[in-house]
Amino acid sequence: MICWMSLMMLKRFIPMKLDFMNLEQKKRVIGIDPGFGRVGWGVIEKQNGDWVYVDHGCIETDTKFEFIDRLVQIHEQLTSIIEKYRPNYSGVEDLFFCNNVKTAIKVGQARGVILLTLKQAGLPIDEFTPLQVKQSLTGYGRAQKDQIQKLVQIHLKMKEKITQDDAADALAIALTCAYSLAYKEKSME
Repeated sequence: MICWMSLMMLKRFIPMKLDFMNLEQKKRVIGIDPGFGRVGWGVIEKQNGDWVYVDHGCIETDTKFEFIDRLVQIHEQLTSIIEKYRPNYSGVEDLFFCNNVKTAIKVGQARGVILLTLKQAGLPIDEFTPLQVKQSLTGYGRAQKDQIQKLVQIHLKMKEKITQDDAADALAIALTCAYSLAYKEKSME
């Protein structure tokens, strides 16, 4: 009777995936490039001391929907991405001023939904300006978009060029967040 009960108890725990060799929690970062028509996202992970590419894409909202419904689409799709990739850190691009005030307000509202979604998921959020992202990756705050994309590809050892600009920006934001984490960890030692 005791053996049978022991086997039943053990069977309950078999599906659990325990990694005893790696007791340190994996670091996984999601970077977000806000928008309301298209939201870029990119996920990277630390493996063997290097940041590596996991996945990227864009959340595209349906232009036929009312604006508020497009915000709901952003929330729902970002929630699904977070559930799928389980990041434990997040970086979001800070708004920069644009000529069209109406567009800036809508992007700001979408950014608010993004920040709320990340916060509800329990993720720490770091915010970076486009200048900070460029300086982090190139050392020069006025670098061109194609230079940033090339450096993201090099830093993450990606074989293929990233074709979606918003997703490339999101990966750059994720890398900036990752480098910021390393700096924070060093300063705490």
